[in-house]
This record gives sequence, C-alpha cells and structure tokens, in this order.
Amino acid sequence: MQLGQLGQPLGSVTQGSLTGGLEVRLHPDISVEDMRVGKFLVVQGMRSRFFCMLTDVALGMANQRIIANPPNWNDTFLRDVLAGSGTFGTVNLAPMLMFTPEVEEDFSPTNGKSVNPFVPAGTKGLASFQPQTSTTMELLPVKTIPSHFSQVYEASEEDFRRVFGWEDDIHRKNFSIGKPLDMDVPVCIDLDRFVERSNGIFGKSGTGKSFLTRLLLAGIVRKNAGVNLIFDMHSEYGWQAVCEGKEYSTVKGLKQLFPDRVEVYTLDPASTKRRGVKNAQELYLSYDQIEVEDIRLCSRDLGLSEASLDNANILCAEFGKGWILQLINMTNEEIKMFCEEKRGHQGSITALQRKLMRLEKLKYMRSACPQNYINQILKTLEAGKNVVIEFGSQSDMLSYMLVTNMITRRIHQHYVGKSEIFLQSGNVADKPNQLVITIEEAHRFLDPAIVSSTIFGTIAREMRKYFVTLLVVDQRPSGIDNEVMSQIGTRVTALLNDEKDIEAIFTGVSGGAALRSVLAKLDSKQQALILGHAVPMPVVVRTRPYDEKFYAEIGDQIWEEKPDNEVFAAAELAKADLGF
Repeated sequence: MQLGQLGQPLGSVTQGSLTGGLEVRLHPDISVEDMRVGKFLVVQGMRSRFFCMLTDVALGMANQRIIANPPNWNDTFLRDVLAGSGTFGTVNLAPMLMFTPEVEEDFSPTNGKSVNPFVPAGTKGLASFQPQTSTTMELLPVKTIPSHFSQVYEASEEDFRRVFGWEDDIHRKNFSIGKPLDMDVPVCIDLDRFVERSNGIFGKSGTGKSFLTRLLLAGIVRKNAGVNLIFDMHSEYGWQAVCEGKEYSTVKGLKQLFPDRVEVYTLDPASTKRRGVKNAQELYLSYDQIEVEDIRLCSRDLGLSEASLDNANILCAEFGKGWILQLINMTNEEIKMFCEEKRGHQGSITALQRKLMRLEKLKYMRSACPQNYINQILKTLEAGKNVVIEFGSQSDMLSYMLVTNMITRRIHQHYVGKSEIFLQSGNVADKPNQLVITIEEAHRFLDPAIVSSTIFGTIAREMRKYFVTLLVVDQRPSGIDNEVMSQIGTRVTALLNDEKDIEAIFTGVSGGAALRSVLAKLDSKQQALILGHAVPMPVVVRTRPYDEKFYAEIGDQIWEEKPDNEVFAAAELAKADLGF
C-alpha cells in the first residue's frame, strides 16, 4: 500500500519520550483553538509514520517577561509580532501506532545516496528525483519516537482507513461505530475480534450507553459475528424503546430490525403485550432450577447472612433440587427437628425461609414448569438466532440477578460440554456459535466480594475458551473487580466524572495515564472513547446515530406504522411501564 501525501504541517516535535509522549510546538499560523483533545494526528519521522492522539493543549512563551508586561488585547500589531516567536501553542501527543515501510526502490540517483521515501522529490538537500516505491502495510506498536523537529499533520481520510479499515471490507467483519470529532470518515471496529473477548460499555447515566449497546448488538447481528443473549432489564433492546429528550419519540428494537433473526422471551407477558411486541414467547422458571449459587448472588437483595447461606447448603444436600419448596412448606417444628438431626441453625433456617418466601410473589416462578424454557432458549441460540429476555414489570434487582444467573449458568455448562466435544473431534460442525451475553448493572454481578463464586466472573476470566463472552453495561466501572476489569477486551466509554470510575477504565491498559484527560473532556452526548482488542488504537468518536438512516443502512425491513391514536395509547402504556 502506498502512503498518501500529507497536507499543511501543524507543528514540530520539540521533545518527548516513549513513555511520556511527544511535545509539539505549533507553527505560528496554526491556532491553538483548533486543537481539541482526542484529535487524531500523524507525525512524519525520517523513517516511520506515527499515528497519535492529542492528549493535552497548552500555551508557552519564550520569555517570562512577556507575562510580567503582557501586550494590550487591542494591540493586534504587538500580539502578531510575538505570535510564534515570543508566544506559541503546544500540544502533547500520545503515539499509538507506527508504520515503517519496506521500500523497493527503482531509481538512478544522481548522487548515489538513498532517500527518505516520505519526502517529496525536489526537497532541498536531498537528491532531486522521484523514486517509484511499493510498500507493504503493517501497523506496529510504538517502540521508538520520531526525531527532533519531525512535522505533525492532520490525519487524512486515507490514514483513518489505513488504521481502522472500512465497513465493506470483504476480508473482515468491520462495523462503523462512529466518526472522528472533526472528520466525515467512518471509524470501524473488527467485530470478529470484538466478540472473542468480553467487552464493556461504560458511562454515567444519560450519556447514551443504551444507544451504544443497541448499535453494537445490531452490528453483531448484521455481520453474523456471533449470537446474542441479551438480558433486557428495562425493555430497551428487543422492541421499540423510548428516546431521551423533551419530546416523546421511540427507536426500533432488534426484533423490528431483524424479525427473522431475533426472538423475544418475556417474564411479564402482560407488559410485553401492552407494548405491542409481536410473537414474544413466555418464559417461566421453577424452584427446582434455583441453586445455592443463585441465592448467594442475590443475598444482598434478599437480606441473607452468611450463616443463612451455609444452612442453605445443608438443606440442598438433604433435599436436592426441591430444597426451596421443601423449606417454604416446613413448619417451625419440622425446622427444629431438622436442625437437631443435621446440625443446622434454627434461627438461620427460619430467617432463610422467611426471606425466600419473597420468591412466591414473582410472576415467572412456578412450582413446576410445563417445559424446560432454558433448553428452549438454548435451541434458539444453537439455531443461530439471537435472544432478548424482557423483564417488564419484573425489573427489580432481585429478579434481574436471579434470572440472569440461573439462565447464564446453565447455558455456560452446555457450552463447556459442546466445546469439549469440538476440541476432541476437531470437526467444524461441532463448533458452538460464538455467544455474547449482555448484562446491565454489571457491577452487581462482578463485585469483588462475590465475583470469584459467580458464573460471570468465570466467563470474564475464561476469555473465549468456551466460546462464551460478556458484554457488560455499567455506569460504575469502579465497582467491578480489578482482575475482571483487566480481562475486558474492548472498552467503549462515554463521559465519566468520578475519578475512581475513570481510573477503573484504564485498569490493565498500557499508557492509560495519557488518555485520562481525553476521557474526562468528552461531551455528555454522542461521544465515546474506544480502546482495546477490537480497534488498532484508542480513538474518540462521534457515535453513529441510531435513526432511520441507520435502519436503512443495515437492511431494515418496513416498519408498520400505527394510527395516531394507537401510537399515543402505546406511548402512554410504555411510559407507565417505565415509571414515567
């Protein structure tokens, strides 16, 4: 691939280091106000081209006496005299990638000396000829820095395509997630690399995490990069959802965009029906499917002590799968006799019984189910279809954590078995579909106190060993265990203000200190910092709008329009379900 021509130089490298980044002095005709944190710039060295991110902007001066006696603001002549010599702007750059071309030269230089393939012919001090060059493109991690006075340039569209690829690349499943802050060129992520590790979408409330999640999930479905199992806590991903803003409006869900490739299961059929969801399948769970691990994960919401959990293990060992029903139906006398025989603690078991009676109020819990709904979900996933599980009015944390853990644990067990068969046979037909499990409020599942004993911590640490990964959505990344956070492959992060949350985002990230200021300066809407396994280098983007244009670009089918009175009625019901 041949390198393109560079435009007007913005400044010169004056100093820097490999770990601390580069300091660049802007040329006199370049306004410091045009330099924005997160901007993508290119530094042209003698042998290599460096792709960098702007991390800081500052003002400099050649003499401290200028500050002691600054020129009057109306004295434009003196300000112009000082500009560039006495006063100047500086920017700090973090080099992310470098490219050193392997050049095959075909020329006959007049002085017999080799030339810099980056420098245009006719430049003073160099041989005046134009070598015909062919280069192979390989972007490498930065292991050196450019020399003094290397020139800095705006990144071109060609540079972006060289680094981030293009969406219609037939060799990769690239998906455009947005555009740079100051250019109209797509920034793509590699979905094959995205789904092979667990990933995170982070940002404080109101920054558009749900829209980013919808965007990425739609990309995975569109490009067939894997199958999704989405635990939809607030009914935002399966069917139409409410947009934030002064005026009421809705956006399409995955079932509407891909009706033949997405199935919706609901724990609250009445709520789902009121929202107009078509062909949703009911989902029920039984008490004999609940294990002590599920209860342990919900112990905070149930108010259970460690002693109660220890006694739950005793009950489970005695009664097997039916231990919860057996406990709920036990009298005080029976509990007393049980404790005398099995050395249980009567107070703890009585408290456990009282707390577990809350499960009887859950709409989706049954003493026995007519069929195994979890197996039905598994068959849907194995058929290559994506599954959205809606919670409707059952969206409290107890239900969300209980259901998510119960289903995920069984699906993971199934995938472990299938993966072992595939590893033994080596037959491609035995290979499981790559599965991405989406969970919200992820810090509740990946809390340091419980993560070692939950299925979600296991999945996050296994990476893609059993073809199952997580997509975690959270506004409090500091609440996620550090070991798990270090295993998050790609991080898509909207604005965060809390220092602990910002620090958590860069756990296990080389050069994260230089990016902290970039993250802290994002706009509160439609901007995100993307870094990690699925992108060659960190980049700040204006996120791709999730609108009618997007629907058309991904091959949307016609969306049936409802009469105005039906739209209004559905809107009022949706707002009631969401607590508006």
